[in-house]
Amino acid sequence: MLNRLHIYMKERYPLIPRLILGLIIFLEIHFIILLNEGVTHFQIGIQEFVGAFTVFAFLLWLRIADDLKDFEVDKVLFPDRPLARGSVYKKDVVIFCIIIQAISLVLNFVFMNNFFFWIILYFYGYLMSKWFFQKAKIQPSLPLALVTHNPVQMFVNLYIISFTVIKYHLPAFTLTTVLTLWTLYFPALIWEVSRKIKAPKDENDYTTYSKLFGHVRSTRFVMILTIVDIITNMILVYRLNKISILIFFVLVSWMTWKFIQFMKNPERFVLVEKVEIYTYLQETTMLLTVVVYLLVGRI
Repeated sequence: MLNRLHIYMKERYPLIPRLILGLIIFLEIHFIILLNEGVTHFQIGIQEFVGAFTVFAFLLWLRIADDLKDFEVDKVLFPDRPLARGSVYKKDVVIFCIIIQAISLVLNFVFMNNFFFWIILYFYGYLMSKWFFQKAKIQPSLPLALVTHNPVQMFVNLYIISFTVIKYHLPAFTLTTVLTLWTLYFPALIWEVSRKIKAPKDENDYTTYSKLFGHVRSTRFVMILTIVDIITNMILVYRLNKISILIFFVLVSWMTWKFIQFMKNPERFVLVEKVEIYTYLQETTMLLTVVVYLLVGRI
C-alpha cells in the first residue's frame, strides 16, 4: 500500500512541493494582512504550521475526491493516471485521505483559534464532493461546475484570514481583508479556466471552455480576470513596495500579450503553460514583497 501511495503522491500530489505550497499560501496571506495593518511584531509558533498543514491536507482531499469522481472518465480519456491504470487502488487513497484529515481535525481543535472556520472550510469541501446534491445538473455543465466549485479557494483564504485577525485582534472587515480574500481566488480561477482552453486541433471528447465558447471568447474572459487580479495585488503591495507594482505591471503586460497571441493563433503554444509561468512569477513577487518588507521596510 505504501508503494502504491508513493506512486500516487509522486504523480498526482507531490508531497514536499505541496507542503511547501501550503506554507507559502498560508504565510503569504497571513503577512499581507499583518503588514498592511501595521503589525510588525510577530508571534510565530505551532499554530502557523498547523494552518499551513491544514491547507496542504484540504487541497489533498480535493485532489483525491476529484480523482475518485472522475475515475470512469479517466479510464477513457486519461488512462495513464495512476488510479485509471490500476497502479493505485481506490481504498489506498481513501484510507490515506481519512488519516490526513483526522490529523488536521485534531490539530485544529487543539491548537487553532478558528476551529469554527475550519468546520466551514470542510463543510464546503463536503458539499463539493457531493456535487451540492445536484449532480445531475452540475456534472454535465462545465460553467455551473466552475461557479459552484471554484470558490473553494476563497474558503481556504477565509480560514487563514480568520486565524490572523483573531490572533492579532484586527478588524475583520477592511479593504485589506476583502482584497486578500480574493487575491488567491483569481489565480486559481484563471488557471482552472485556462487549462480547459485548447486549440481546435487539440480538442477531444473532454469538455472544454474553448469547445463551448470558442478559444477567443474564453481567452478574452481569462485576460480580463488576469487584469482584475493584478490590480488587487497592486493595491495590497502599494504601501509595502513600489518596485513590486512595477514588476506586476511588466508581468501582466507580458501575459496580456500572450493572451492576444493565443487568440490570433491558438496552435502557437499551450495557453495554460504560459499562465502557470505567469502565476509562479506573480506569487513569487507577492512573497518576496513580504520578505523584503520584513528585512528592510517599505521601499
